[in-house]
Amino acid sequence: MKKRIIIFLLGTLLSNSCKKEENYIEESKSKLPNFGNVNLDKIFSDKDNRLENENSILPIINNYYQTVWENGNLSGSFLVAKGDNIIIEKYRGFARENNSKEIDANTPLHVASVSKTMTAMAILKLIDAKKLALNDPVTKFFPQFPYPKVTIFHLLSQRSGLPKYENFIEKIQPQPQEISKKFLSNKDILDLMIRYKPELARETNTGFMYCNTNYAMLALVLEKVTGVAFPEAMQEMVFRPLHMKNTFIFKEKDIPTASQSFYNNGNRLYPLDRLDLIYGDKNVYTTPRDLLNFSKALYAKNFLNTDLKKMIFQPYSNEKKGMNNYGLGFRMKIFDNNEKLTYHNGWWHGTNSVFAHLLNSDVTIIAIGNKYSNRVYTALTLTGLFEDFPAEKERLDKVINPSASEKDSANDNTNGE
Repeated sequence: MKKRIIIFLLGTLLSNSCKKEENYIEESKSKLPNFGNVNLDKIFSDKDNRLENENSILPIINNYYQTVWENGNLSGSFLVAKGDNIIIEKYRGFARENNSKEIDANTPLHVASVSKTMTAMAILKLIDAKKLALNDPVTKFFPQFPYPKVTIFHLLSQRSGLPKYENFIEKIQPQPQEISKKFLSNKDILDLMIRYKPELARETNTGFMYCNTNYAMLALVLEKVTGVAFPEAMQEMVFRPLHMKNTFIFKEKDIPTASQSFYNNGNRLYPLDRLDLIYGDKNVYTTPRDLLNFSKALYAKNFLNTDLKKMIFQPYSNEKKGMNNYGLGFRMKIFDNNEKLTYHNGWWHGTNSVFAHLLNSDVTIIAIGNKYSNRVYTALTLTGLFEDFPAEKERLDKVINPSASEKDSANDNTNGE
């Protein structure tokens, strides 16, 4: 009898293992270059997953969450993981107006500019597959693009000098017909740039200038190279292969069901506007567990070829000495001790987000708020618990034990994108 039970259990385990592998292979299939080569189950060892000082760190994180999120009445999702090991995971608030949908582990929220990290990796996958090159000018794909010096590298590293689409469309006089549309598209932005040739905000490759236009253009380049609409291309290249099952690019059809964002006073809905369907720079809706899969994949040795992968976290804007810099789709802080904090924040309307991907400790920190508060950005201070970032440790102490003046400054309306 015992032998039969053992045989049955072994058969069940083998069957489940085979089904898991079949699903992994099936979800990885695509005609497009994709991250199906990454097996999320084989990235970390038991040692990688172990947090030696968890007993001392976890109380601090819990204290942080209670102080900032619960006492601050934030709404959204929060996760900290070491490798595969989720240390803490919290959800609170509502995803739809009238408190109609509680936020839980399967609720996709808008991560705003954290979307840029995923757009960048899809572009780098095309480069890895020799479908695209970093030094390709944008005019190779759109010959009428009025800025011939701008390359794929300049878009990725935020060094193009392109004008911000949020600003230049307001300055066009008389206002063209596209501006009156309910929702503008990426192609509308490109067409307006071609037709009106707005001045560069700064000369190309002379310095860093954060600009959503860069990533809106990268989404169009991806569509041009793959022949597939950006939302589906991202599913084929990134989301499905990495088992990001609750992740999607927001489209008009999603308006009745997708999570919404709110003002920080009460539950007043933040309305959509005509820029809300532009993607590449924003409009990834995801969950912490899905975003953790993306972060885990970035740690994989075969994520991209070694040389290309190294380029992601190199600082490319060094004209002006300072702590803050930008790589390819990631922000970074380089401290006086030469330690490097790699991350990206996001802000759009009532959304604030943090995605920290720590290079040396295999730690991922994710915070997504859908009721506007710049206090969401304080999640980045938790990085000082895991790596040698004294400045972040000092900031964390002030966040958890604020003085009266610090309480006031924590509630201002600056954004941390």
